[in-house]
Amino acid sequence: MEKTVFEKNNIRNYVKAVIAGKIEKLKNFMEFTLEASREIKKTPKYDSMREEMQEEIYQMQRQMGALNDLKRNMGKVLNNPTGRVQLGSLVITNKARFYISVSLGEFFFEGDRFYAISPESPMARKMMGMQPGDEFTLNKIYQKIVEVL
Repeated sequence: MEKTVFEKNNIRNYVKAVIAGKIEKLKNFMEFTLEASREIKKTPKYDSMREEMQEEIYQMQRQMGALNDLKRNMGKVLNNPTGRVQLGSLVITNKARFYISVSLGEFFFEGDRFYAISPESPMARKMMGMQPGDEFTLNKIYQKIVEVL
């Protein structure tokens, strides 16, 4: 079986691009919603609709804050090769591929499934400091670290 070679820098750039795309999409939706809220006539009949739109805008602003936090935290992620699991590591186990970076969740890169997880996540905490060959069990699932990039 041929070993797949992963370029961590490409994966890092992909995660950054996904976050940037989500920010852009949310900005566009916020602008559309703001414009729509301005066009609602100022009569008592439309007060509840305007109130709902304001609540939606508030929720989008919170989401934007969270996405900007992800973007800022990605700036702290190291891109150097790592021998042990740490922030910025790409960890290949016998079950999955984890990118210790930000809490983005599952994504597909060049046909392979990855999980971008926060260093504070239970999975990352369990793996921190481990190296290839180390084994662990989390939630009754056994995994062996095959490679750390």
